[in-house]
Order: sequence, then C-alpha cells, then structure tokens
Amino acid sequence: MLQVRFGADRGHFDHGWLKTQHTFSFGEYYDPGQMGFRSLRVINEDHVAPGRGFGMHPHRDMEIVTIVLSGALEHRDSLGNGEVLHPGEVQRMSAGSGIRHSEFNPSATEPVHLYQIWLLPKSNGITPSYEQKRFAESDRLGVWQLIASPDASENSLHIHQDARLFLATIVPNQPLSFDLAPGRAIWVQILRGAAQIGTQELHAGDGAAIQDESSLRLASTDGAEVLLFDLA
Repeated sequence: MLQVRFGADRGHFDHGWLKTQHTFSFGEYYDPGQMGFRSLRVINEDHVAPGRGFGMHPHRDMEIVTIVLSGALEHRDSLGNGEVLHPGEVQRMSAGSGIRHSEFNPSATEPVHLYQIWLLPKSNGITPSYEQKRFAESDRLGVWQLIASPDASENSLHIHQDARLFLATIVPNQPLSFDLAPGRAIWVQILRGAAQIGTQELHAGDGAAIQDESSLRLASTDGAEVLLFDLA
C-alpha cells in the first residue's frame, strides 16, 4: 500500500529568515491526520538565511537527525559539542534525559538548506549524546547507503530506535529496489529531482509511506536523491 504526502500539502511557514515546511504536525502546524508514521515523528525541510538560526533551546526523549543539502550549519550544545555540518555529513543528537542546543547558519552570504528528522526513541531517559559523520556521496550512487541504525553497522550513526536510514542517488534509467521484511514499513522522502514508484511520480519535497508490501522499486530519469526510512 502506497500513501503519498505531496510536498505542496505540507505545513508551510515563512518567517523571513526561516522558510520551513513540515511533513508532520510540528510547532504552529497541527493536522490530526499527520502526526507521524510509526516511530518517525518529524520531517522538516528548512531554508535558513545567512547569519541566522535557532538559538539555544531544550529537547528530551527524541532522536534528532540533521542532513544539510547546501550551505553549512553550526551546532553547539550543552554537552560541549561544537561542529559545523556540511553537505555529505550527517548529524545525530540523542536528546534523552535532556539536552540544549543551537543550530546557526555561520555564512554571511549563503543560505543553508537542510532536513531535520525526529524519531521517537525506543526508551526514554537515556544519556544524551551527539555524533557527526561524513558519508561519501560516491558510495550512494545506485545503492542504498546506510547512515543511521540501532547497531551502528556499516559505520552508520547510532540511533536508539529500531529504524534504519538510507541515502541513495538513483542512476538514471537504472531502477533501485528495497526489500521490506515482514511487519516493517518504509517512508521515502525525495530530497532532489524526481522519482517514480510504479506509476506514481514524486518530486523534491514529496514523501510516501509504503507498508504491507514485500519490496519497493524506485526509478528516476534525472538522478533523484532519496532518503529512505526502514521502520519497525
């Protein structure tokens, strides 16, 4: 079963310095029919103006994954971490029993385009932690590149949930498949370009839930970049 969430239907806010779109209910955007998908709670696509960002604020009991598509994002937190996230890198923050952090665009001229993802953790009150890694873009061309998992396999980031996150760049005219284990489901988010699932075409910003299927097949004519969640 395929359920599409078109990017144009997301919650949208333009704060001047921040243009943001929410796949699921978040902040001022509330839709009781869009409260997440399994353990996936938030998918926000943000464009942050140069020299602006999110000041220090608290979180708890959430697995937060951030992917920068263009520009750079400077992270600081109450654990003492301070890193700059660039395209090709992925950040994971386990808020656990409580953490404070800020995310800021350090450039004076270039906006930053990013996705921030929240997953519910398997258990609450864990020790907060932070992790950032680079994943070679060449290693996701025509294959699924694992970027986060519960066992940190394949040098992926460690998340405290039975979920696996993959990136892929689909080679034009070379469809890419993903097999679903029984009882599991997939969420696909199109980051760039356009991809087809069967006869359904999805464009950048669109997402889709797939469940009660044995496999997924994605095709693209323009080399779409895709984020896939394999969820319990």
